[in-house]
Amino acid sequence: MSTQHPDNASMPFFSETPVIEGDTEIKEAYYSFSHLRCTEQMWDAEGKEVDDYVVRKLLSRHEEFFKKNVLGSDVFLTLRVPNPSVEHEEAKVLLETLESIPRSFDVARSFGGKGSGSGSADACAPVFEIILPMTSSASEMNRIFHYYRDFVAGKEGKPLFDTTVGDWIGRFEPKQINVIPLFETKEQMLSSPAIVEDYLKGKELDYVRVFLARSDPALNYGSLAAVMFNKVAVQRLYDLELRLGIPLLPVIGVGSCPFRGNLRPDNTNCLRGYPSVQTFTIQSAFKYDYDEEKVRKAVAEINEAQRGKPAPVDETACLDIAERTSSAYKSQISVLAPIVNQIASYVPQRRKRKLHIGLFGYSRKMQGMNGVSLPRAISFCGALYSVGFPPELLGLNVLSGKDFDAMSETYKNFQSDLADALRYYSDDCVMVLPRTVIAQLKPTIDRFRTELGIVQDKEHALLVREIIDAYAHNRSRELQELIVDAARIRKFLG
Repeated sequence: MSTQHPDNASMPFFSETPVIEGDTEIKEAYYSFSHLRCTEQMWDAEGKEVDDYVVRKLLSRHEEFFKKNVLGSDVFLTLRVPNPSVEHEEAKVLLETLESIPRSFDVARSFGGKGSGSGSADACAPVFEIILPMTSSASEMNRIFHYYRDFVAGKEGKPLFDTTVGDWIGRFEPKQINVIPLFETKEQMLSSPAIVEDYLKGKELDYVRVFLARSDPALNYGSLAAVMFNKVAVQRLYDLELRLGIPLLPVIGVGSCPFRGNLRPDNTNCLRGYPSVQTFTIQSAFKYDYDEEKVRKAVAEINEAQRGKPAPVDETACLDIAERTSSAYKSQISVLAPIVNQIASYVPQRRKRKLHIGLFGYSRKMQGMNGVSLPRAISFCGALYSVGFPPELLGLNVLSGKDFDAMSETYKNFQSDLADALRYYSDDCVMVLPRTVIAQLKPTIDRFRTELGIVQDKEHALLVREIIDAYAHNRSRELQELIVDAARIRKFLG
């Protein structure tokens, strides 16, 4: 699933400006389908301005491609919508987005394509699934499911003066849509099987896709805790799948930065780490910070991988590690937050986005942290990497050798993920970050630098020194340029 997450250091060739927006996102969707061979594009109507006419524009501008690759059966467009329970000011955007689905169907029906004549009444729906962020209950899912069925498609049979809405306006298709819950907090992720089971009551569905966040849990609880919560969640979902006899197909939202998942064209270890996951997100850094052929090969590898059983984990041990490291992480973050927020303001935007409300991750208040707030996950990572301090290190100081041994089975990619981060650690970070935090973590850092044989990226380290100097002397424009230069070496902004 190609997404619009703005973690790229380099810009795609088809973008004329550093900020991707408007019609450039139409080009991006087509590029992801046609050149990179992604099978799905997330279309984000949550947290940003969105083009409701994406289907019409894709089909009219790229007719030859979509005649052969039918939108809705060969390639897929999946809408991410606001959650009215949390994002009150954006609530009506949800209704507008749902109303666009039958209109997109009409466009596809008149377009025709492979396997159906032009204007076929049996055209497949180009959009039939939506992603609901910050899902916390089956009721939130059911409201969307029933609203669409009863008030969007369902208006077709409603009487209107001397006729019906359907006779006047025409058919409303599809008759129902699939709701993909996106679980973003610890509580939501761990209770995801119960929420999904409740949602399934009274429905005969062929499958349910379940979206597990990776970046925002890392920002809320620390990177290691986020992995532990994901491991437990996918195991519990698989157990429910076996019990109910209906496919529950996990989606995991991973980025290129190790803190956010460490899925890159040159590192597809996520396939080994999450063998039961059906869909992995391909974010902007994955797409634009690597050679196109390398990206295409990695996408093909992911597409061709067969879904298996989840790697079995000891839930008690996982949750114990998560709770202890999360507690340490939050303590350290409360000290780091002021400097992180300052440096993050120099990390450039790659998309025009509004504030996303409800989790700590998007300029929100941190749970239980007395008003401490942080920037978005990408800017957070970009800020700390820019001063030579990979955020993956936070919270690790509370773990013992026994804990690390246990993780060799639970989190098989732990050492390789940590090694990828440690390449960019610089002792110069102490010049700008609170010494108390560095002192807590230094023994763990030194241990793993030795055990893993870490070779520091010297070019990145030199840029870190220049970034710190520019920050100390208030050279704002130079600081922004240096942050991007360092990001290009890492091949991710944050």
